Amino acid sequence: MKIPINVPIIEKDEINEVHSVLTEKSLTSAANAGGKRVREFEQLLASFVKSKYAIAVNSGTAALQATLYALDIKQGDEVLIPSFTFVATANAIVSVGAKPVFVDIRPENYTMDPSDLKKKITKKSKVIMPVHLYGNFSYMDEISEISNKNNLEIIEDACQSLGTTYKKKQSGTFSKMGCFSMYAAKVMTSGEGGAIVTDDKNLFEKLRKIRNHGMLHGYDTRILGLNLRLPEICAAIAKIQMKKLPKFLEKRKKNAIILNELLSDLNVILPEERDSVNVNWYLYTIATANRNKIMKQLNSQGIGATAYYPIPVHKTPFYKKDLKLPLTDWAANSVLSLPVNPLVTESDLHHISKVLHKLTKK
Repeated sequence: MKIPINVPIIEKDEINEVHSVLTEKSLTSAANAGGKRVREFEQLLASFVKSKYAIAVNSGTAALQATLYALDIKQGDEVLIPSFTFVATANAIVSVGAKPVFVDIRPENYTMDPSDLKKKITKKSKVIMPVHLYGNFSYMDEISEISNKNNLEIIEDACQSLGTTYKKKQSGTFSKMGCFSMYAAKVMTSGEGGAIVTDDKNLFEKLRKIRNHGMLHGYDTRILGLNLRLPEICAAIAKIQMKKLPKFLEKRKKNAIILNELLSDLNVILPEERDSVNVNWYLYTIATANRNKIMKQLNSQGIGATAYYPIPVHKTPFYKKDLKLPLTDWAANSVLSLPVNPLVTESDLHHISKVLHKLTKK
């Protein structure tokens, strides 16, 4: 695509840092605290989101998995999630033996609907896992109130929302643990990678063990853990990317504002920021009739418009559940994400607008 939906921005300083890792031959570390660059990245992330601790792992999925282990979620437990998310949210739950319970979304920002959440809580419910989808901030005030009333834990799936704030507080810090992804397409990347943030020292120490086979010193496995470690090469990239993140976010926001102005006269639903929310614009997502036709035409013009996600998790062949989630179904058939990544120029945005205006008039 001439204008890709998202692309990693890798420059000389990332390459130089990776070269240093290769020269030092310090590819990874099985130490409880992780390697040198893992620790440096963790400090930068914790400082950015203003949390006490950050724990780097090798994917966003691993972050979700580790947090569930940390809360001792097991067979028979239920975890409440939106079905309108990437399948990793559900897969992490199944991987620890628990059951994902699917909740509908609100159409305004495609995140978990607190009203439907209330209806899905049972005696087996243990955790609510809201997803800050596309960088949009979930309705955490309502969700927190529901969790308190029902004595449930919250784990934020903030894999898509690094840099999103609500009342100037970072997403991922509105609960005991928040999970981020650093996959290649995210707002900053380590290639593959993830991280957990927390203010709880006991959870921090437990998560460090979980990412490293439950070990504290050498071969002294104390709890169940896996190899969820982030390699030093990935941490080297992440360390540099964290320093560039504010500029990346600034450009995304600028592009989103321009695109909102250019598309304001079209018969499509444009993304909006709620009061007190500052979105990271990981994905600029519209909703429109004839989505597939429009997406195909945009793609033929070199515009990397993409549907996230055309099949909600509960309808995938593995999960296949006969549920009534009307707004989830509507979103899956209607959403279309348009490129606003930092490499997208104002000229690109005008091209996207011009093509969309032609398509929506037909």
